[in-house]
Amino acid sequence: MLSKKNIPENKFIYLDHGASTPTDVTVVEAMLPYFSEMYGNPSGVHQQARNSKQALNKARRDIAQALKCQTKEVIFTSGGTESDNMAVRGVAWAQRFAEKGNHIITSPIEHSAVSETIDYLCRHHGFEQTQVPVNQDAMVSVADVKSAIRHDTILIAIMTANNEVGTIQPMAEIGSIAKEHDIPFFSDSVQIMGAMDINLQEWEVDLLSFSAHKFYGAKGVGMLFMRAGTPYMPHSTGASHEEGRRPGTENIPYIVGMAKAVQLATEHFEDTVPRLIRLRDKLISGVLDNTPKSYLTGHAKHRLPNHASFIFHGCDATSLLIHLDRHGIGAASGSACATGMPEPSKVLLAMGIAPQHALGALRLTLGKSTTESDIDYVLETLPQIVQTVRDLV
Repeated sequence: MLSKKNIPENKFIYLDHGASTPTDVTVVEAMLPYFSEMYGNPSGVHQQARNSKQALNKARRDIAQALKCQTKEVIFTSGGTESDNMAVRGVAWAQRFAEKGNHIITSPIEHSAVSETIDYLCRHHGFEQTQVPVNQDAMVSVADVKSAIRHDTILIAIMTANNEVGTIQPMAEIGSIAKEHDIPFFSDSVQIMGAMDINLQEWEVDLLSFSAHKFYGAKGVGMLFMRAGTPYMPHSTGASHEEGRRPGTENIPYIVGMAKAVQLATEHFEDTVPRLIRLRDKLISGVLDNTPKSYLTGHAKHRLPNHASFIFHGCDATSLLIHLDRHGIGAASGSACATGMPEPSKVLLAMGIAPQHALGALRLTLGKSTTESDIDYVLETLPQIVQTVRDLV
């Protein structure tokens, strides 16, 4: 049996960056003045208000420059879930009132903020959806997307990269089809900031959602890219903030912090991504080589640079996570095991993985603090933990 003394320097190895990242110290430093020194409401006219307004405008300009889009195309939100809701509801209702139709194309592996919103529109408001299937690698077929288009299709909603298995979808091809048929294309992109080279001048996508705490910003702030001219009807009312698209006093400290986080992600992209890919590939090959009946989930090549996900036959994910935590490793699972009654992930089931095997899912997501020695320790520890958990079954 392993003991905690094997943990390098008694540190906790955090491999759950796909769930949340630590707020970067430089992000915190950028935020601090806007809590108690420059605290005005940016909608006002006095000096404190002007200071906040200037900070808001600068953050929007900086983010737009980094993503290569227009400033008016950046909408600040409370996070990825709100951005997803705004995109789906806003486009769907605008298209319906323009008498364009009621049909939405999506996939079975979307984040619940997207899938449950579409389900709600269908169940309560008469919209219809087609879920194009995914293959064993969680990849959507471009041909299936094209064949699903109807005369009344009003929105295509396919996520850029899956949070559970890391697969990156063929965005350029899907976007091209959407543009050809004049259908707005929305993609949940919460996982990609700092992991993919984002150029919105070149991407054929109309809406993208982001959440700051996924890329070393603070929790509680996000953004929605909405290309100019995209049909949109606000789903919240009450004020004229964000050009009437999202009411509510802007969260200036968090927005300033998010702009700094975007800057860091884009500036360090070329250095960070190759390092993460090298560590990720070492982790994947080491786990597969040293752990019997272990299988990679998601696409082997077209996947997030920091993402490694597995199925371990004969294992219970809840037990895996508990044992990993006891030995100083923070990880996540594809199973909804928080209730104590785990159910197989809908993503894994959509990929054709048997329910009993889907319960043995593990996700390890690396970050900029992850080191070579961290990976070495995981490769030493994980196979023994898997065997321990199997022996308990």
